[in-house]
Formats: sequence, structure tokens, C-alpha cells
Amino acid sequence: MPTINPEALRAAVPQGRRLIGLDLGSKTIGLALSDTTWRIASALETIRRRKFSLDAERLLALADEHQVGGLVLGLPINMDGSEGSRCQSTRAFAANLLAKRDLPIAFQDERLSTAAVERMLVEEMDTTRKRRAEVVDKLAATYILQGLLDRLANDRRTP
Repeated sequence: MPTINPEALRAAVPQGRRLIGLDLGSKTIGLALSDTTWRIASALETIRRRKFSLDAERLLALADEHQVGGLVLGLPINMDGSEGSRCQSTRAFAANLLAKRDLPIAFQDERLSTAAVERMLVEEMDTTRKRRAEVVDKLAATYILQGLLDRLANDRRTP
């Protein structure tokens, strides 16, 4: 299955299955998990990147464990709307993952997600720099996944 647009996820994922959101960084992959009704995203874990095969193995094991039916990858689009090398890297990750398992994958614009999470951790939670580094990636994944869940919920309400 090729990557699909977010609106097509509902038809492609069996009912009752969850979604995993990913924030792909060069050193880590932040993960978030939806509930089965696709209303709430929660931080799951952060994978320290090693080799693609090991990273994919961990991700797919979590997908099996949590009965995941689809993935949402944050797409790091530039502020002007163009796609740079980080987008190419994210799309390559998705293609390589699809070669391992046929699982619906959609992209969600992640512009400013990490900045929003960092700001929340500093301003609202007064979190130490060390603690921020430990949680920012999985919280950014949560922000990305929740954005997609909210978008899909709003699409259902619009006549």
C-alpha cells in the first residue's frame, strides 16, 4: 500500500485499531499512540535511532503490541511550504517501512511541533533542560498525532 492522505486513513484502518504517530529525528524517533476511537493521542516512547532495521523492528513490535492499524509520520515541511531534504528522508523512511509491512501510512504537517512542545515545557511546566530532552520527542509525536486526530474529527462534523 502506498502512503495515503490523512482523510483516507479511516477507510484504510480497521475499526477499533489504533494509530501510532512518529516524530522522526536524526537521533531519536518520538512515538505517540491514539486511543481506539481516534480522539486522544498519548506519548508512548522514544526510540534511540541505530540502524533502520532495528528501529523498524521496535516500531513494528509496538504496533503489534498495541493493535495499531496505521501510522502517522510528521512531515517537516519548510515554513514556505516547500519540501527539503528532511522531507525526503521522512518519505524514504515510510517507503522502507512499507517494504517491511503493508500498513497504511499518512503524513501530517509537523511545522513548529517541537517548538510548541518546547515552549509548553518551559513556560507552563518549568521543566529542566535535561527532562525536556528526555520527553520532547514523544511529546512532539503526540502533538503531531493529535493534530491529525482533530483534523479528522473536524472533517466528520463539516457538512
